[in-house]
Amino acid sequence: MSIITFWNYQNVETGKTMSLVATATYMAVEHNVRTLIVSTTNKKDKIKNCFLKEEKRSKINLGIFGPNTKTFDTQTGLKGLEKIVRSGKLEPNAVTNYTKVVFKDRLEVLLGEEEKENETEVEKNELLKTYETYPDIISAANSYYDRVFVDLDYNIPKEIRDRILQKSDIVILSITQGMSGLELLKQNKANDQLLKSPKTLLIIGRYDRYSKYNAKNITRFLKEKNTVLTTPYNTLFFEASEEANVADLFLSLKKFNDPNDYNAFFRSEVKRTTENIIYRLQEIQANIY
Repeated sequence: MSIITFWNYQNVETGKTMSLVATATYMAVEHNVRTLIVSTTNKKDKIKNCFLKEEKRSKINLGIFGPNTKTFDTQTGLKGLEKIVRSGKLEPNAVTNYTKVVFKDRLEVLLGEEEKENETEVEKNELLKTYETYPDIISAANSYYDRVFVDLDYNIPKEIRDRILQKSDIVILSITQGMSGLELLKQNKANDQLLKSPKTLLIIGRYDRYSKYNAKNITRFLKEKNTVLTTPYNTLFFEASEEANVADLFLSLKKFNDPNDYNAFFRSEVKRTTENIIYRLQEIQANIY
């Protein structure tokens, strides 16, 4: 059982969320592990769009004794678990009651609390209280699922982000494919313990293999021991992420075998990321580092 957290070193767009979605879905499809994706964003949830179609709201049946509670959906996601955490009664197997199922017994999604428009100060403070329960929920999930993938968003307060990163077994740092971001990362590597940690792997989201800033050159520039990971930009993946079809896409990607085909290249790079995560977990658990 392990926690694998994807995050940005800077508050910039790097394709972090899509890299996580691709890796977690591939692992659920190709490996016999029970996988959970945890979204911590309070913005429009990309992960939700990848897997879940919009649900029509049920009509409220008033009846003769008032509202029929069976017409209301139980609150799901991280917000739904908040009260249980605060009561001190959160059991690991309770987490699955608040998830959305993608593949039964293989892949589930736990969504974050979305920010409301024109929030009042009271609502903002309530959201902060919800954030405080995230590390405990992730820890509980880790006792139930084989792999917990956390999409760590920059909206989370630094103290809570640091707690989640600390308890993560693997940290996937999503970086840009541009020189300015790479130079900043190189400067900070010398003094940042997390960046130097063996549990941290680098990944380039929305990767363009024809750029001069390709994986090999970036690896050389950053003086990394292993080739940095990539999630190539892929049209089919982009379209599927907009239409809640990511799960079906990964089931169909197996038919692409030509190494020159860009769909096959996309799949092979996601596979490489998955295998690197598994191998690094084995190394860390064996105390090789």
